[in-house]
Amino acid sequence: MSWFNIYGFAAILLIMIPNVLFAVKNKDGFANKPCAKYVEVVEQIGRFGCFGFMIINIPYTYFGWWFNGAFTVYIVALFGFTAVYCVIWAVFFKKNCLFRALALSIIPSVIFIFCGITILSVPLIIAAVLFAPSHIYISYINAA
Repeated sequence: MSWFNIYGFAAILLIMIPNVLFAVKNKDGFANKPCAKYVEVVEQIGRFGCFGFMIINIPYTYFGWWFNGAFTVYIVALFGFTAVYCVIWAVFFKKNCLFRALALSIIPSVIFIFCGITILSVPLIIAAVLFAPSHIYISYINAA
């Protein structure tokens, strides 16, 4: 895999489509419940790190496929989880419930962690480890 990950780019675009549609349809958004500021900062650092490192592979920080068939597993899992994410968005688009909040925070977390491990991308793994718990926590707080 070269420095530009077209598969990661495609997955990020697919993940963003329902989020952008939601933002357009809900111009006022929704009120976030108070949360520790450092948790929000860690989430944002992790989010943008994951987005960036899913698309850009920085030389000498990723080590490529670490087992035979890893590319196939990567593609199937990446787009399988992305499809599940989009289906949950479609089914629960107008429903604000705990299941939707947790599913839509856990699935991208799994995508980022899985992809980081599969291509052995150190920055993506670090960003995902920052993003996952903080994003899931904030989503839980806002849905509860």
